[in-house]
Amino acid sequence: MHFSKIRNFFILAVVSALLTGFADAQAKPGDGSIATRLEVMRQKLETIRRSAASSASVLKEEVKDDKTAKDDKTNLDTPINRLRSIEKEASRLQSEVNSLRGKVDRSEKYEASEIDQLEGSVTDLQTRADAVLVETASARANPESNVGKPREKKKKGKFLGIFGGGGTDEYEELIGGVTPGRDRELFVVATREVRKKNYDVGRLLFQTIITTYPDSPYLPMSKLAVADSFYLEGSTSALIQAVASYQDWLTFFPTHPLADRVILKIAESEMRQVGLPDRDATKAKRAETKLKALLQQYPNSILKPEAEKRLNEVQDNLGLHNLLIANYYYTQSVGQGKGGLKGAQSRYREILEKYPNFSFKDEALFKLANTYVLEEETDQAARYFQQIISDCPNSTWVDKSKEQLQTIGAEIPVVSSEKAGTCVPPESVSFFQNFRNQLFGIYPMTIDKNGVLMTSKFDEEKFELIDQIIENQGDILVNQIPQALTTVISQKQAPAQKAPAPNTVPDKK
Repeated sequence: MHFSKIRNFFILAVVSALLTGFADAQAKPGDGSIATRLEVMRQKLETIRRSAASSASVLKEEVKDDKTAKDDKTNLDTPINRLRSIEKEASRLQSEVNSLRGKVDRSEKYEASEIDQLEGSVTDLQTRADAVLVETASARANPESNVGKPREKKKKGKFLGIFGGGGTDEYEELIGGVTPGRDRELFVVATREVRKKNYDVGRLLFQTIITTYPDSPYLPMSKLAVADSFYLEGSTSALIQAVASYQDWLTFFPTHPLADRVILKIAESEMRQVGLPDRDATKAKRAETKLKALLQQYPNSILKPEAEKRLNEVQDNLGLHNLLIANYYYTQSVGQGKGGLKGAQSRYREILEKYPNFSFKDEALFKLANTYVLEEETDQAARYFQQIISDCPNSTWVDKSKEQLQTIGAEIPVVSSEKAGTCVPPESVSFFQNFRNQLFGIYPMTIDKNGVLMTSKFDEEKFELIDQIIENQGDILVNQIPQALTTVISQKQAPAQKAPAPNTVPDKK
């Protein structure tokens, strides 16, 4: 791989950030930029607040005619007061998040510890809120099922407290009330909302199953559907939460037949955040770890070819990351006579050891060999020059390698016909595509944008995994999972036309 003078200048400018970026990223308690971390907190708090508010509203209807319960505002341990307490705390923390977000947007001074402390508070509230919703479910229970009956739509300033204004909160009773069969209705309605790209609403409905119906057969797939909704939404903050949600699902259901697909989605969630090789490599390293785990834990998975393809692409990104740093040291030592030769050597060797299928392996081999020439270790140098000729016979570095071998008096290996065509660099992209990738920080990778259960572009004619789960009353059988990387099980059958009655003659037109 050859770099222009402009690109070499750019490398010199960013190399110090490359060397320190990974450590900085690891030091943060949260994931992503400050703005992203605040957005993740905002979304979590909105879900907590809305769940608690809807649940409290159901209890309020039950106690409004009970004067004793109505006046008992000092007893904080009643179900309705516990829910109101959660709602108030979520609102308070939302105000703090918004205040910090304002400071970030206005570039005002703030303490980094404020972000860390706020994340801890949100995590603590999430745990307590989930517990309160489970513990108050019996108080909100209605033994008489009203599934299938029309729900009363209450006027609200915002639809579900999230979108627009002047609408109706048609799901408040659905979220707050607890009745037999309600979990299935929640699952169906939530699926519909996610397919309509109302991700916040769909997640809130799926989350209601998790926190209110702990014995529901829909609970495992509801947790997975929440993760899918984040993945389908696709923003940076959503992808961070997709990783966490998929990982949480794996913790509870590690042996489920969909587990290998979930691991792949975690890897793809990270891959969608991977930038160019001259930027922070944290996401690429995480994706690599997950893809290796998938191949190791599920060696016979039908996803193996897909995982191997993605692993090669991720490792190319990581290899290029190291190559840029190695080339910086190489330029410092070889081109400018400064120190750094050992630094270049260690980086080149790391590339060759960790990434055996690296697309620019020939360049790493040639420059590593050259460092040994400068140190007058000709045996080591010859070994790497010979490897270029043997492993990469079509490389642009072959002729120079032969020249170097002749200079040091080493043997030039004969290339067998079987080796021809191996170690071929990837096809070069067009100028405009390369410019676009550089401008937007895009590193091309193979990524399936569909979730595990739902597709990113819903088609009414397609029958997806989540449709089968609804038919199965909550789960999926092994023989119903497609033997390929797809979320679609089949095309929906068109309704059969009614056959003509016997002894009749069709109309002639």
